[in-house]
Amino acid sequence: MSRDSASSTPRPTAAPVAAPPARRRLRLGMVGGGQGAFIGAVHRIAARLDDRYELVAGALSSDPERARASGAELFLAPDRCYTDFRAMATAEAARPDGIDVVAIVTPNHLHFPMVRAFLEAGIHVICDKPLVHTVEEAEELVALVRRSGLVFVLTHNYSGYPMIRQARAMVAEGVLGALRVIQVEYAQDWLATAVERSGNKQADWRTDPARSGVGGSIGDIGTHAFHLAEFVSGLRCTALAADLQSFVPGRRLDDNAHILMRYESGVRGTLWASQICTGATNGLRLRLFGEAGGLDWHQEQPNELRFTPLGEPSRIIQRAGPQSLPAATEISRLPAGHPEGYLEGFAQIYRDAADRIAARLEGRPAPAEAPLPTVEDGLRGVRFMHAAVDSSRRDAAWVELPVTESLS
Repeated sequence: MSRDSASSTPRPTAAPVAAPPARRRLRLGMVGGGQGAFIGAVHRIAARLDDRYELVAGALSSDPERARASGAELFLAPDRCYTDFRAMATAEAARPDGIDVVAIVTPNHLHFPMVRAFLEAGIHVICDKPLVHTVEEAEELVALVRRSGLVFVLTHNYSGYPMIRQARAMVAEGVLGALRVIQVEYAQDWLATAVERSGNKQADWRTDPARSGVGGSIGDIGTHAFHLAEFVSGLRCTALAADLQSFVPGRRLDDNAHILMRYESGVRGTLWASQICTGATNGLRLRLFGEAGGLDWHQEQPNELRFTPLGEPSRIIQRAGPQSLPAATEISRLPAGHPEGYLEGFAQIYRDAADRIAARLEGRPAPAEAPLPTVEDGLRGVRFMHAAVDSSRRDAAWVELPVTESLS
């Protein structure tokens, strides 16, 4: 197998014009992510990695004492350690040095009122996925974002990986020819037993319908897989047939999902999301097959993309290597051979969001639109969850998905 072979590999195109430098760091607030929360620390690291944000305020826990203690640990001023997100939105909107953007990193059931409160206060929003619980809530937020003109970004962080941007560019340039099949899977094993009954905070809310919503594995990781397939292929899923299971006795939400997918242009696909597969850690994998070639990417080896032209040997395209496109090289932070991964993928979402928000705040033209996950993508994810649950309840009946929401 050749590495970075030039044969049948797309040539780099002209690099996009870089966004002008921002005049200052963006003032960031955070809701959720206090003591004992995994994802809050991930967001904070990602926001600081490119030195574009400064965390200045937070409502970091629903428990007032923990909220204040969490804020003190992060060196927030005492008067900006809030115990209520609505009070935070109101107070920060009124300050001359108030936050520019808020990161919402709470369990799913809190996203809707929080996103709405900050948008109504005129504050840009970066929100964890899935967007909200219901289609109606998602549609309301889409309308609110469009009316407000504010920047809203959903943290489907895997779309920030350089090799995913490479794959997207190759598909768009027609390197694979007309697509035929899309296969995406996301397998984990951390819910293989009833850990939610042993005090595991992350498992507790993710398996609770009141806080997680209608989907278990399909909401937590299936929405990532669903978004990634559409993001790279540029195609919308038009219908699905789902078979959902709860293998762990007594679990109220799905922990395994097998789904057949129909995409635009007659493309067919499958999506598998599971959190009970012993030995699987974070097995997100995307494969696309076209008339002229195929692509294969695995999140646990994120710096490599396997490209197989029809009738030729497979070759590996490396992040920041000689055959990587500007879509990948322009967002690579380290030279080839120095691994980048999860945190950098998150950081790319934050960097792209910062470019867009800074342009709005400074009254200058927005930079070339980076392919950021939008509120419309969030609506599609919510529609996907509900369609999968509906299909499974009807013995894997085919359920149509609207395709009117624009993709990033």
